[in-house]
Amino acid sequence: MVVRIRLQKGRPVRRKRGKNRHLASASGALLIPVALMAYVLGFWSLASDMGLTGEFGIKGTFSHWQLWMAAAVLLHVLSSILSRYGRSGDFEIPEVLTPHFAPFHAGDADKSPERPPR
Repeated sequence: MVVRIRLQKGRPVRRKRGKNRHLASASGALLIPVALMAYVLGFWSLASDMGLTGEFGIKGTFSHWQLWMAAAVLLHVLSSILSRYGRSGDFEIPEVLTPHFAPFHAGDADKSPERPPR
C-alpha cells in the first residue's frame, strides 16, 4: 500500500540581502546588557585586586579582570556590528577592526606609494 501526503506549497526561498535583519537587530539589542554586565564584573574584579572592594565572588579562571574586559569589548563590538546590520541590511565590519598591512589589505594593493628621488 502506498500512502501519498499532499502538502501545500509554501513561499519560495528569497535570495535577497538582509533577510534576517530583524534577528540581527534583536540580538544586537540583547547583547548590550550582557556587555554591560561583563564590564561591571571586570571593574569589580579589578577593584577587588586593588583592594578597593570586598572579595570578588567568582573563583578560578573567570576571576581575572582581563578576561571580563576582553569579553565585554568583544560583546560590545559584536552588538554594534549586529545592530548596524539590522538597520541597513549590509554586513560591514568597522574600519577600526580591519587590518591595514600593505601585503594583506586588498584596497591598498593597487595604490603604490611613490618614493621621492634621492
